[in-house]
Amino acid sequence: MRNVSVLFFAMIFIIGLVVFGNQFVLMVKESVRQGVPIQELMPLIGFNMIRDVPIIFSLSLFLAIILAVSQLYKNSEAIVLNSLGLGDKHFMVFIQPVVVVSVLFILFLTTFAVPWAKEQKNLIVEETKNASEFSFIKEGEFQEFKDGEIVFYASESSTPDDAQEQNMEEIFIYASAKGRPLIVLASEATKYTDPDTHSVYLRLRNGTRYHGIPSSENKSILEFDQYDLQIISGEIQETEVIYTEIEGRSTLDLFKETGREVSAEIQWRFSQPLSVLILSALGVLLGKASPRGGKGIGLLIGVVVFMLYNNGLLMAKSAMERGEIDPSIGLWWIHLLVIFLTFLLYQFRYGRLSTYLVKIPALYNREKINA
Repeated sequence: MRNVSVLFFAMIFIIGLVVFGNQFVLMVKESVRQGVPIQELMPLIGFNMIRDVPIIFSLSLFLAIILAVSQLYKNSEAIVLNSLGLGDKHFMVFIQPVVVVSVLFILFLTTFAVPWAKEQKNLIVEETKNASEFSFIKEGEFQEFKDGEIVFYASESSTPDDAQEQNMEEIFIYASAKGRPLIVLASEATKYTDPDTHSVYLRLRNGTRYHGIPSSENKSILEFDQYDLQIISGEIQETEVIYTEIEGRSTLDLFKETGREVSAEIQWRFSQPLSVLILSALGVLLGKASPRGGKGIGLLIGVVVFMLYNNGLLMAKSAMERGEIDPSIGLWWIHLLVIFLTFLLYQFRYGRLSTYLVKIPALYNREKINA
């Protein structure tokens, strides 16, 4: 058990360093692209780390068990234990303290900590989304937004205490509307969010709107005292929030509701700690190797099995949300499949699988004779 604990923490450090380092780089790139303030970047990274901790713990424990058991066989210690009547079942019992503590910790993360982290992340994302793109306008520079569909210029820009608003002066906007160029000139502008529709607008004042090519007969010129230009649609924001609200909702609240998405989220939260129990037994079997064999094969197989297991759960979860799998079946069939494969591997290790296979033709012949 001590070897499992040491390897477990070593795996957490190595895998966590890789995952969190990659997460940091991706978040920095995303913040630069979307204009997320640097003071809000570190909380987002922290919440993403909490989200990834259950997967990191599960994989680390699984690989640590494989390495620990493999090392016992490599040093012939397990062979001595086997001669004393201590086999795979006893190894599974020996590691249970570490496994049980890990399961309880992962259960706490998936049912409480991770939903809380996702909810806090959503709050930050919503705040920055309403103040996105046009929220951090640089003075005296032409800037492109929406992949170059809009060119924006403001000679002066200031942000009041309300982070969702921004005041600008001497505005120039170039965009495309119905295949024709749209140019708007205004002396001042304010970005605001409609409280009813949650759409984000740019309120322009004292300006002129040119629609069409100047030499074309279809051009139109409109002088206005006030003109509202929509930046972000409230319907799009509402669609994005529906899915994330389920992920950020507390587990107790989800038990009070019904629906495909709710059932899929509940089963997913309990599937991660359940998978740790199943993988701990499978890890003991994969770690069993000949003293002359290498332990890298079992480790490689373990990584592949973990990826297939986790991706299978994710695919089943998505199928549940789309209504392709009944909630009564849900994600449980994935667990049952892995348990069945673990049972087959256990029987194969002890040479019992061939005994069962030999009995199949005998049963078939007996039924044929009786017929």
